[in-house]
Amino acid sequence: MKKKKENKPAYAEASAGRHIVIYQAPSGAIELRGDFEHESVWATLDQIATVFGRDKSVISRHLSNIYKEKELSREATVAKNATVQMEGDRQVVRDIEYYNLDAILSVGYRVNSKTATLFRQWATKTLREHITKGYTINRKQIAKNYGAFMKSVSDIQALLPEHITLDPKTVLELIKEFASTWVSLDAYDKDALTAIGTTKKSIALSGEELTGAIANLRNELTRKGDATEMFAQERAKGSIEGIVGNVMQSFGGKPVYESVEERAAHLLYFMVKNHPFTDGNKRSGAFAFIWFLRKAKAKKFRNISPPTLTALTLLIAESDPKKKEQMVALVTQLLK
Repeated sequence: MKKKKENKPAYAEASAGRHIVIYQAPSGAIELRGDFEHESVWATLDQIATVFGRDKSVISRHLSNIYKEKELSREATVAKNATVQMEGDRQVVRDIEYYNLDAILSVGYRVNSKTATLFRQWATKTLREHITKGYTINRKQIAKNYGAFMKSVSDIQALLPEHITLDPKTVLELIKEFASTWVSLDAYDKDALTAIGTTKKSIALSGEELTGAIANLRNELTRKGDATEMFAQERAKGSIEGIVGNVMQSFGGKPVYESVEERAAHLLYFMVKNHPFTDGNKRSGAFAFIWFLRKAKAKKFRNISPPTLTALTLLIAESDPKKKEQMVALVTQLLK
């Protein structure tokens, strides 16, 4: 019986001093192999040629066209690295050009080969999934880090009272944002998480000013039909002024909450948990949070995406009041 020929995936190994760089799975996916300290992948002309199954002169021509057409910037996507090569009996040090992941992907869309076709099919499928579902999942990486992933889900749920469960998408959104700071959730679990903040500046905020900003929000939402006249109406006069007073309070001539991040986090918490309005406390709290960060010109507010802000607001709303300090600390972690 004739043995079936194994269809091995193409791959490229790095030169001396570098880890294995890129690998093409049978599905066409470009994957990483080895340990990487940086967020990008770098490969030589020879390595890219090996992965896509074409001569390096073909790859070189495609790269030249990519830079000529200004699809990518050569300065941003090419780096030189001194590499030791053996030429006969001599060791010669030569500068080798490495191309980053952007360049590798661009070549993959231009090369005419079987492996490049597989790559394009995989890339199109992945892009379609990202656009239609709003997210993509690397199942191999999830499986590899399953323990850490499930612990993070558990840590997020631990923030909530026992009878409350969040929508899985809400939990996933928060986990995605905390992906680079697992230590934060671990510290929370050990009751060792503290609020942090680096933007320390003098900023004035009055209850009247915030009330006016929320009134403008109410008018805009009412005009669009997204809220009624009941939205953001104070339960008791002076509720917002009291919250602002707590956020901006000082002791011994120094602000209790020294950084902009800490003040913003407390503003979000108090607006959501104190229920100052008869309706719209969560939406008003989320608005006040971003509004204050913009007023303070804190660049880091851009770290908070709309889905993350929604998830974070819901998490605060359902959290145990006893965990107030930990919740505030988590918000500041996202702003660091």
